[in-house]
Amino acid sequence: MDGSIFRLINRLADRTGWAHGLFRANAGYGVAAFAVLLLVAYINGRQHADLTAVATSVWAAIAAMVALGIGQIIGSAVDRARPYDTLANVHILVDKTTDFSFPSDHATVAGAVAIGLLFANRRLGIIASVLAVLMAFTRIYVGAHYPSDVLAGLILGGIVAATGRFVIVPTLTKIARWLSTTPLRPLVTSAARPQLTT
Repeated sequence: MDGSIFRLINRLADRTGWAHGLFRANAGYGVAAFAVLLLVAYINGRQHADLTAVATSVWAAIAAMVALGIGQIIGSAVDRARPYDTLANVHILVDKTTDFSFPSDHATVAGAVAIGLLFANRRLGIIASVLAVLMAFTRIYVGAHYPSDVLAGLILGGIVAATGRFVIVPTLTKIARWLSTTPLRPLVTSAARPQLTT
């Protein structure tokens, strides 16, 4: 099943040569879009003095790294070969690597950021979710991963981000609230400090 779906998507590359450049660029550098969305969410929360949004956007970035670390442990244990190493006639649009295939690092990061941003800024979270699905599709299209690799990555990243939203973000929000009373206030809000009335 996994191999059949992989071939179905990967064979699209045979008939869509006009899209190779776009998919190759997204497969390699598409993660930069998630960094931009994280920065925009952070700045937006800061400008609106929404300390929870600031804390949640910070957590979304941390969640991506945490999920990536967990993915590395899982990947080393499973040690699944890439599809281009196990299947014949794979259309490969990226450089071959020697690391494991399951789970996909790109999809893991994308999943964590997408779910994290849904809690921080719904609109940016929806954009990130669409880009995460596109990233997952792209990694199959270019021949780098099986469908289960990217699905596992999206789920892993999403679980880490969602769990931290309820376990970690409350503490980060308290830290942001405390920072707003210190000289480091500009890190978490651009709103003027309330004036004391006499």
